[in-house]
Amino acid sequence: MTTPDGQLETNRTALQQELRRYDRLAVAYSGGVDSAYLAWEAYQVLGDRMLAVIADSPSLPRTHLAFAMQFAQQNNIPLRVVQTSEMDRAEYVKNDGARCFHCKDELFLTMEGVLRETGITAMAYGRNRDDNGDFRPGQKAAEQHHAVAPLNDAGLGKLEIRALAQAAGLTVWDRPASACLSSRLEYGRPVTAEALRQVEEAEESLLALGFRQLRVRHHGDLARVEIERSELASALTLEMMASITQRVKSAGFTYVTLDTEGYRSGSMNALLPVSSLLAGTKTHAA
Repeated sequence: MTTPDGQLETNRTALQQELRRYDRLAVAYSGGVDSAYLAWEAYQVLGDRMLAVIADSPSLPRTHLAFAMQFAQQNNIPLRVVQTSEMDRAEYVKNDGARCFHCKDELFLTMEGVLRETGITAMAYGRNRDDNGDFRPGQKAAEQHHAVAPLNDAGLGKLEIRALAQAAGLTVWDRPASACLSSRLEYGRPVTAEALRQVEEAEESLLALGFRQLRVRHHGDLARVEIERSELASALTLEMMASITQRVKSAGFTYVTLDTEGYRSGSMNALLPVSSLLAGTKTHAA
């Protein structure tokens, strides 16, 4: 990271000032770099007056849960694992453009229960400055549940967050971007435990080949594999393509295609009609 040390210190001070506004704080935590750094910094500022909360469900890869728990343990961050039930929501399972809203609505409802139980007065999530221009229905759920976004409020973007995490010596600083397994399913394809299992198994088997940043997009019998463009050349040998095909088919797909555009965050969103982007975002909360 090339952010000057003086600017990093200014960025960190701004975030700490935001965190000091809260007497007690629960942080929605996934183990990704944004929420992990937020949880770590909240612990530096608030100590045991903060609690990281990770939602466990079929859409969270087991390796991600294990990493998140290990990171919290290594850094003495208080952690609560909660079970969420978004799979019980018909609105979530139908997997339209509002899926992420219903996922986050479930998360924040569950976290509100943790707040009532513990007496914690506020909850935060890892939204940052660079998220503001994206299609992110989960932000609407956060607003309706009054979840705060200290990273965004401190003006921090993804590069600054990674630089701060690196400066703090946190192993998460260069962790590849991640998202829930449901984001791999084409819109309109129902979210099922079996479909999520297929994606998780296929992705883990490809990561074992040495790839670092990838997605397996679920299109029914067809798996569309996206690999980071900087890594794509190593996938384009006959031997590697055969290995990719064999591993992805072993997860339950009939056909495998390698997307020559490479990995793109949120590539499924490009297929959504504009009319669907803001539909179906009414909360279950009062």
